Amino acid sequence: MSKNITANYQYNNLHLVDPHFGSKLNTLILELDYLRKKPLNGTTHPLIFLQLKNIFHLLESIGSARIEGNRTTLAEYIERRIEENKKKDERFLEIENNEKALSFIEENIFHIKIDRTFISELHKMITKDLTPAPRGEGSSKPGEYRKNNVRIAGTNHIPPDFTQIDSYMEELINFINKNNPPQYDLLKTVIAHHRFVWVHPFDNGNGRVVRLLTYAMLVKSGFKVHLSERIINPTAIFCSNRKKYYHYLSVADSGKDEDLLKWCEYVLKGLKNEIDKIDNLLSHEYLQDRILLPALVFALERKYITDKEYKILSLAVKKKSIKAADIKPLFTGKLPAEISRMIKRLKDKKALQAEKTGTRKYVLNFENNYLLRGVIYALDKENFLPIPINK
Repeated sequence: MSKNITANYQYNNLHLVDPHFGSKLNTLILELDYLRKKPLNGTTHPLIFLQLKNIFHLLESIGSARIEGNRTTLAEYIERRIEENKKKDERFLEIENNEKALSFIEENIFHIKIDRTFISELHKMITKDLTPAPRGEGSSKPGEYRKNNVRIAGTNHIPPDFTQIDSYMEELINFINKNNPPQYDLLKTVIAHHRFVWVHPFDNGNGRVVRLLTYAMLVKSGFKVHLSERIINPTAIFCSNRKKYYHYLSVADSGKDEDLLKWCEYVLKGLKNEIDKIDNLLSHEYLQDRILLPALVFALERKYITDKEYKILSLAVKKKSIKAADIKPLFTGKLPAEISRMIKRLKDKKALQAEKTGTRKYVLNFENNYLLRGVIYALDKENFLPIPINK
């Protein structure tokens, strides 16, 4: 590997760093390793959990786009979802591309290797149908490493000469796939994130790709995100304070072990905080009291739902799933046909969904309808949102 010196960073062989035994970073690694292995016995209904996971995919995608300058607000994107607005707008398409890439990772990461093909596929997905830079957030060569030298706006870092990219990325991919002891998984993920940003291999979209790569490495290393397991939202660490993110990336650019350790501590502390916070949503009681019932009150107060609908949906929250016989005591004297019509109206509004195909048991649905406004409001009130709703 030849050496390449930039304005602020002398090339160093990509390597793992060892935190001191009694350091805060070592404690964080031990705590996160415990969370990774901890059996999760959540009481949240799987269909509710899936909707929440999709919301956090949305937050992850908006947050990643906003770091790169996309000014779409959460409120704007939510309204687009609710209204099913299909009008072409590249601000929204950038976010939608990222959501698709997250789903691609979850569906495939345990069956494929993190290699050049995988990284190139992520780049193709996030730049698909977007206007190439500098006018847009797309790429002139999706999936291909850049063939020219670039500068990164707003930083002092000058990425390596384009002739070095192949060798640096080969080194990074080998580093990612090296069979190290599992206690190094988290350090490897965070160091790989920094090195990818430093190399800046693509003409555009490097930030979005590296945050997807970080997500993929976390999932592959055991932070499982399948149905009824765990939600992780690593981009929340970076988008909640963009300046802090760039500051610690810049610190790590020195190449010194002590500065790489500072970068690692910054990222892993944020990850631990996010996991602790979001794991609360696995508890049905917590979710009911802090998120779902307040969301229904929000909807009722704004007349998105009627008093009768509020009663039915509140019962669905408390019982996790309901059938017509559960609803009948709420409305004394109502005929079964009338109860059936109430359920049908809520299904038509996408506020209830069948628990299973062909069943007559129903679960609350809030993912793409007016109830989503209340859920987002409640998540914000409980400090789950890394980005502002209206700014």
